Amino acid sequence: MSELKTKALSTAHRDLMEAVSFLKNGHLVAFPTETVYGLGGDARNNSAAARIFTAKNRPSFNPLIVHTTSIKEAVRYAYFNDVAKCLAMAFWPGALTLVLPLRPKHGLSAIVTSHLPSVGIRVPSHPIAQSLLAKFDGPIAAPSANHSGKISSTTAEHVLNDLSGKIAAVIDGKACTIGIESTIVQCDNSQTVILRPGGISKNTIETVLQRKLTHFSSPETISSPGQLRSHYAPCAGLRLNVYSAQKYESHLGFAKINGNLNLSRNGCLKEAANNLFAYLHELDALRRPIAVAPIPKIGIGIAINDRLTRAATPAQ
Repeated sequence: MSELKTKALSTAHRDLMEAVSFLKNGHLVAFPTETVYGLGGDARNNSAAARIFTAKNRPSFNPLIVHTTSIKEAVRYAYFNDVAKCLAMAFWPGALTLVLPLRPKHGLSAIVTSHLPSVGIRVPSHPIAQSLLAKFDGPIAAPSANHSGKISSTTAEHVLNDLSGKIAAVIDGKACTIGIESTIVQCDNSQTVILRPGGISKNTIETVLQRKLTHFSSPETISSPGQLRSHYAPCAGLRLNVYSAQKYESHLGFAKINGNLNLSRNGCLKEAANNLFAYLHELDALRRPIAVAPIPKIGIGIAINDRLTRAATPAQ
């Protein structure tokens, strides 16, 4: 892949229109969402989709999430059963991705869906993401804007440090407000399952549906992003549930367990999620192994532990 001069764009109208021009010409633009920064390309364009996989060094079997402006647009590409409609009405725009059966003549690139009969689709709530989608007037495929398997980006600086020279531009919309990726729920006529925990907790989804859901954490067949056993990994390794770090380690604390950095001194899981990737980036820059304090496995803490477990799993 030839080296590009990656432009840093603001959120001004003129810069957003330049980002739209890049997208319409098959190039890639990273942009902020409420979860993490996404690496966007035209979801209908095979060349753009292929560029996403190349820039991220992403396995071709790992499908991308398609972002749209609204439910009305999303139904052009996928079938929504009653459960999917209920979840979309409750959580869109927001940090929920639905994996749904594709419609005939949907127009999306088969590279985006990894040639599966389904698509992961989301309506983001971030105003810059919404503005970009509206100006582009089409679906944007956007996985997290980082090298595959590495720490997700929650600022434009993270994106530039990781992907500069490989993408056309990044829109600087400041830090993401949630800080971890969307929750992914598969909805078809046979089952409703959580494929990836994320910014919306399992309990919250179950409250809306008024029933319990299954969580498939490591399926044999990858049907959505975030299911690889090794993911979000820092350079020098990561160790979990550590109360006291070794001298050669950086310590990421939580609540009363202090470290070099503390995800939340008050023990707030929402704050911890918001700080997670940013703090992992900061400690990873020291090129020392990272030891992480225990995080409660409740609410959004389930998603935090999911990311940390995958980050601690060696790549195969």
